[in-house]
Amino acid sequence: MAQSIKTVVAWGILAAGLAGCSPPETAGKLPTGPQAGDMTLSPFYEWHAEVPAKSGILLREEPMAEAPRTGATGEAVRILYTSEDYHWKSGQVPVSGILYLPEGDAPAGGWPLLAWAHGTVGIADVCAPSWTGHKDRDATYLTKWLEAGFAVVATDYQGLGGPGVHPYLEWQVEGRSILDSIRAARTARPGLISSQVVIAGQSQGGGAALGAAIIAASYAPDVDVLGIVATAPNSTFPEGPVSLPVRNSANMFLSFASTGLRPEAPAIENLLNDKGLQLLDTARKGCTSDLGKLAHKLKIRDLSEILSVSLEELTAMRIPVTDMPMVKTDIPFFIATGLADDTVAPLRQYAIAAALCTAGNTVTWSEYAGQDHDETMHGAFEDSLSFARARLAGQPASGNCGEISRPPSDAIAE
Repeated sequence: MAQSIKTVVAWGILAAGLAGCSPPETAGKLPTGPQAGDMTLSPFYEWHAEVPAKSGILLREEPMAEAPRTGATGEAVRILYTSEDYHWKSGQVPVSGILYLPEGDAPAGGWPLLAWAHGTVGIADVCAPSWTGHKDRDATYLTKWLEAGFAVVATDYQGLGGPGVHPYLEWQVEGRSILDSIRAARTARPGLISSQVVIAGQSQGGGAALGAAIIAASYAPDVDVLGIVATAPNSTFPEGPVSLPVRNSANMFLSFASTGLRPEAPAIENLLNDKGLQLLDTARKGCTSDLGKLAHKLKIRDLSEILSVSLEELTAMRIPVTDMPMVKTDIPFFIATGLADDTVAPLRQYAIAAALCTAGNTVTWSEYAGQDHDETMHGAFEDSLSFARARLAGQPASGNCGEISRPPSDAIAE
């Protein structure tokens, strides 16, 4: 069925710009430059010295004159730190983000830390939240955590702000960016931040948060993640108990394009028609609002209208970067799903919870009637905070795996 302009832009087209950046010849070398979405922001984001060979090293920080649309902040600093480049295997790369501290004095042992994983903003450097500030929706959400007494570290993810391509939706990369931001935050403010960490993410960030949990024990055993809050996550578990069709919709397939085309696939320029090429150029320079305006101007309704190949041909070229393994972790999960979500269908989110439960994880899956994709993170905040506080207090998490059931509607709007 045809997709709305909002849906086309929010998930797919904005990530289309970098599909040609992962061929075999770039293995071990990070693609950089304008074609990789790199832009000149400020000298802070440019690291010309040798990058340390260890992950999570704080490279530099600078105070932010004003915490962008985030209240209840005692201090806000922009940070640049190292993280392992999983996709191109190029070693350590600089990744940017923000560290917020609450107002007032830190409690004994320091503030507990919330590691925030943001949703879709775009793929160009100018879209990095540490540069542009958070969306109002996210800023309000983070303010609530600050008011609740949490320090917040908010990664931009690899390639947003820092050099090279942003591997959009690639959970192995985004999970590393999150875990290394936690390490950097502790270094930035030793003694003010405790070892108690909760990770929260929305949409793209929900998948990133789940990914961080999967790799935490092996990649960052020094980081004690007490719990995961994932609202409207978009992950997929092909070996899970719920069988779902592959998402080839405008709001999903091109989301793989930044790093999700197989090495033998043509460059993205060869898969798009004139309309698609215009969107591609904008994706490399602008963010979601810019793409929305252009999609409206070009009267784009669905994915087929920007392609020079068929949907079937495009599907065969895809690498499913959101696919996760069935792994048991020691980290409890809280997953919040709005039953009016038409971006990531409730059935797909139920499939995530069911897969995690089947793998033996402790999962609380909570449904919110009438809440759409953007509303769920706020609608679920009090439950998310209660979940986090229980983890901080050392209370055992029981989950509700034995009680979850398919959502009322099996509809999957593609």
